[in-house]
Amino acid sequence: MLLFVLLLAGACWPGVAHSQIRRCAGPDGTSIFTDRRCQDIGSVERLPREPASGAAGASRIYSRGCARNLQDLVYELTTAIDSKDANRLASVYHWPGMSGSTGYQVLARLDGIVRRPLVDIVPVMPASPDGVDGDLYPQTSVRRAPVALRVEQTLANGSTPSRTVFGLQRHFGCWWVRL
Repeated sequence: MLLFVLLLAGACWPGVAHSQIRRCAGPDGTSIFTDRRCQDIGSVERLPREPASGAAGASRIYSRGCARNLQDLVYELTTAIDSKDANRLASVYHWPGMSGSTGYQVLARLDGIVRRPLVDIVPVMPASPDGVDGDLYPQTSVRRAPVALRVEQTLANGSTPSRTVFGLQRHFGCWWVRL
């Protein structure tokens, strides 16, 4: 009888509606985040990255020291956020010259960042020095390194977007992030 009452109560309990954020790719390849179907806005579905699964997926294969290229830096950022590890994120932060009190404030911000679900990490490119877009004249385009990394996340509710822009710093042959 108790089991019947519990099943009946569970069936009558109101459900919670969650909106889903979809990651779409526009015709020009840009990422679009929406709660609508991608087809409704003239784009196609872009599959999300696979998050690290458990502690085994979040651990490093081997210790490499610092991030010697931007790909390694993005990997470390992704793994730190997916594993919710503020210390790992702090390991790629550029700390030199920072006071202790400022360091604690930065660490608190990094802890808040790793607590939010990661959607994407996007490079921020520098503005063209002459104001002309390189796409107009591909024969004269110059490959430039990004000046920052934009971390796209959602808040705990899973639908409100959140964005953090990390500046990039090259120091002793390694890439670091800074707020």
